[in-house]
Amino acid sequence: MKVFGKQQIVSQLDLELAVKRLEEGFIAFSNGKVQVPPVQAFSFAEANGDCCVKSAYVQGSDTFTVKISTGFYDNPAKGLESNDGLMMVLSATTGQPLALLQDEGWLTCIRTALTGRIAARLLAPRHVKAIGILGAGMQARMQLEHLQAVTDCREVVVWGRDDAELQAYQSFASALGYEVQKTRNPEDLARAANLIVCATPSREPLIKSEWVQPGTHITAVGADAPGKQELDAALVARADRIVVDSLYQCSQYGEISHALKAGLIRDSQLAELGALLAGRAQGRDNDEQITLVDLTGVAVQDAQISSCALASMQG
Repeated sequence: MKVFGKQQIVSQLDLELAVKRLEEGFIAFSNGKVQVPPVQAFSFAEANGDCCVKSAYVQGSDTFTVKISTGFYDNPAKGLESNDGLMMVLSATTGQPLALLQDEGWLTCIRTALTGRIAARLLAPRHVKAIGILGAGMQARMQLEHLQAVTDCREVVVWGRDDAELQAYQSFASALGYEVQKTRNPEDLARAANLIVCATPSREPLIKSEWVQPGTHITAVGADAPGKQELDAALVARADRIVVDSLYQCSQYGEISHALKAGLIRDSQLAELGALLAGRAQGRDNDEQITLVDLTGVAVQDAQISSCALASMQG
């Protein structure tokens, strides 16, 4: 079994190939051609942390992947990253472990960020006046970085709870060429931006429906486990188009689950991202519609990004 470290994985991953593989994975998933066992989830309330174990096999692939991902949200105060983890790639013909990807959670972060890029390409309004980033951590940084490929907007409003973290985010975004407005008030962000990415581990709604302007697209990635929520359920109900990575997962947790349980939306209003990519679901019709993509994280993304990483390093 080969072992690859984070530095090698980051330096050699082909990002454009990764986007293509992720899109193919979502289409296969929505076509019922991916085995995705139930997610194993752990919660460590006393440490403000969680862990999930995800695995997937794409029909026809030579490999399958098992991924462990952790999020311990007090870690930055200890000088540690919030996210960590690893992926193991195994042969689908012999069962032998082929590679251990000691990516320290980076592959999970990048596949989420690239999926945010895909969502924005498909559903963002034609004219993005400002990008709103809810959160100032690693995922919030990666989402902004990879939106550069799909919009020429360089105005960003970032919300965070900590002044030092916001200042660090401003420095990061400025270095990418963005004009940055910092705020501790999520209403400021929601009223100013029409492309919003939510990337916090919040357990209560941060953005209210009445703050969001017509024509806004929202990509919600933070509510990836039971109990998490970043959006007011009434906002979800306002959306003209609701796209999810997994109908099943998003009905159990994520932003969509809260609106479903409150009876504010119906299952028939939801479409999977794979169906949208395959042309079997309807996207944005005009720039007055509110669109929402709820990303809870599906194991097919891990299978696709890990096989892509392995191919990049071996090729």
